[in-house]
Amino acid sequence: MKRWPLVATFVLFIAACVSAAYWAMQLFKPPVRPVAAPPQTVQTAPRLDAAAALFGGRPTIAVASNFQLKGVVVADNAAESIAILEAAGKPAQVVKTNEEVAPGVKVTEVHPRYVLLSEGGVVKRVELPEDMKGRARANLPK
Repeated sequence: MKRWPLVATFVLFIAACVSAAYWAMQLFKPPVRPVAAPPQTVQTAPRLDAAAALFGGRPTIAVASNFQLKGVVVADNAAESIAILEAAGKPAQVVKTNEEVAPGVKVTEVHPRYVLLSEGGVVKRVELPEDMKGRARANLPK
């Protein structure tokens, strides 16, 4: 019981120090700076055709304008199919599947009425002319 005055004095001294520190911080605090909100960024919606390949869809196929399909020979084995293509006004040439028509342009698939070309990873479709489609239908096996 003789120590109660000493403990009380110590607690009051700590309380006075805390109070002095609080008021010193209030007195010497820097002025409040205005805060600007960050600019809102516009998020574009993802393209559905770009994500279609993730879920088993086929990518969008562009139409090749500088190639003309003159004829096709579709074999039972896809690697043996042949396309007759005319590239940029040059004479028509016979090209097998997975061969280059021009530098960087490769025939990927040959179908009875069209051919798919791969140019730098972009798949392009070349259709038979309308007058040739009628002949192709007549010559298809039944």
